[in-house]
Amino acid sequence: MIRGLIAPILSPFNEDLSFDQVTYNDYAKHLLASGCSGLAPFGTTGEAMSISTAERRLALEGLVRSGIDPSVLIPGTGLCNLPESVELAQQATDLGCEGVMVLPPFYFKDVSEQGLLDYYEGLIERVNRTVLRIYLYHIPQVSGVDLSIDLIKTLREKYPTIIVGIKDSSGDWTHTEQLLLMEDFIVYPGSELPLVKAMRLGAPGCISATANLNAQQILNVISLCEQHDWEQAAVAHDLAVESRLIFQEFAPIPGQKALLAGMTGHEPWRHVRPPLLPMPEQEADLLRARLDALVTERKSD
Repeated sequence: MIRGLIAPILSPFNEDLSFDQVTYNDYAKHLLASGCSGLAPFGTTGEAMSISTAERRLALEGLVRSGIDPSVLIPGTGLCNLPESVELAQQATDLGCEGVMVLPPFYFKDVSEQGLLDYYEGLIERVNRTVLRIYLYHIPQVSGVDLSIDLIKTLREKYPTIIVGIKDSSGDWTHTEQLLLMEDFIVYPGSELPLVKAMRLGAPGCISATANLNAQQILNVISLCEQHDWEQAAVAHDLAVESRLIFQEFAPIPGQKALLAGMTGHEPWRHVRPPLLPMPEQEADLLRARLDALVTERKSD
């Protein structure tokens, strides 16, 4: 299990929108050096659905070849089709990744729980690795597919050493709480918003998009929770939550990339693949000013 903050790492692109492996490797090392305990490549924040299977394979291999310990990686491998999902999961498992994060098949809507169960069972059988570790990825507001508590319990009962955890990005605290009450199941909230409540119930940390640019605020909350200093954790959490809510007012992926370009001087960070659009400089300046004003205000309190 990876304890602490896991960053769903942003994906950098060159001017021609080809994948920028060198920047990717360097940024992964920066996030880990900044205190992140793990990385989740090819998640929503990493524009995963705009990246081909071949590119994902090359990028993951590139991370490991660059010296990144695969045991801190939980790459996203869930696609709508089993063959490519199997291919990506086999590669990640063979490289020694901590696990794979698997979306449900998300094109067809109103699918039955039996259909979803068949998908995950088919994936597990075809990957055919005894060391396979799956973290379910629950983000129904984006995928359009809900992973019910009953379905998750069924998968856990059938595959207790394979279905080991979940990233719950539903934003539904009742759902997250029910997951946290399950025995021997690793639950990462998909943002820092419920972090203190979740860690009180045994969450090991969280997987948060804003870890790309706001790791220190979130890490401070996690550290205080680990010390069981719940009062100070709540104070620190307020700042992290306010920062998160500011990011959410803007286009989060283009916004973080624009800020990263400004911070590093590496302009290619601004690039996003269609259908996303780069954030205009004026809007990025406003986002930066809002975040800076929040920190200044809190320091003066």
